[in-house]
Amino acid sequence: MKKFMNRAETLVAESLAGLVAAHERLVTFGADGKFVRRRSLRPGKVSLISGGGAGHEPMHVGFVGRGMLDAACTGHVFTSPTPDQIVAAIRETDGGEGCLLIVKNYDGDVMNFEMAAELVAAEHRIATVVVRDDVDPGGSKRSQGRRGVAGTIVVEKLLGAAAEAGWRLNELSALGESLNGRIRTMGVSLRGVTVPDTQRETFVLAEDEMEIGVGIHGEPGRARVKFAAADEIVETMLEVILGELASERDEKLLMFINGYGGTPVSELYLVYNAAKAHCERLGLTIARPLVGTYVTSLDMAGLSITVACLAERELSLWDAPVDTAALRWGG
Repeated sequence: MKKFMNRAETLVAESLAGLVAAHERLVTFGADGKFVRRRSLRPGKVSLISGGGAGHEPMHVGFVGRGMLDAACTGHVFTSPTPDQIVAAIRETDGGEGCLLIVKNYDGDVMNFEMAAELVAAEHRIATVVVRDDVDPGGSKRSQGRRGVAGTIVVEKLLGAAAEAGWRLNELSALGESLNGRIRTMGVSLRGVTVPDTQRETFVLAEDEMEIGVGIHGEPGRARVKFAAADEIVETMLEVILGELASERDEKLLMFINGYGGTPVSELYLVYNAAKAHCERLGLTIARPLVGTYVTSLDMAGLSITVACLAERELSLWDAPVDTAALRWGG
């Protein structure tokens, strides 16, 4: 295994140091380097905090800044951040209006964020949104029910814009919960993940195989099937995604094509083109597209498709200015 690193044990710390150094206008380390936070905190707004294991960059640290997160806590590769990291982030970023924790639905993340919320319950007002955007995973070993995957950044963007606009904690929590039923993601992999600590791929596929329904920690998906042309792969994925969103299609669609770390951008745009054409054949219009590598699984060769059904107010939140290391638009 060849990777640009010094030692596996220091990879995460050195990577975070580089991110903060490269984007010091936007972010800084929090107390004792336990988390990355927005450099200029805004008193009087609800603080948004998320996090998870390393290996998914730019999620979550790349989305700290104006219009998204106030802090992100990072654990070791594919390992949840610890409660003390989350507690430190809450205490440092709460500007008086409470904190909203945005948590991907994986057992370790849910447990540690819940523990942190309990530890500061007497001092801070806390609400939690557990993101469950994955299609039915068919029995994941890392979560109870649907996993939180690439759709998490849609939730973070919408809630971040709403918090910036002055929404209160209960309003943000309600919006986050409502989004869970209107966002679905499905992933596909052509090659497993090479984890630095073990120096082995999490699963191995034959030349003519692909894994459908994979998670973002290198866990296998719902089925191993024969490799196919891109149009066929996209059609298979969208049939599942849109089938689970059938009752929501009267709203505007946001489509997010996400690379897992080892997929060329040209292929991501090819997949978007196929997905757009498929939706048009069904009479569906994509109101907002996002294409890029934003929620990775280290070096996995694969991608995910996320579809979000949004109302006009939520499209306005998506369009609102954002200024982070990984996502930036508007004034």
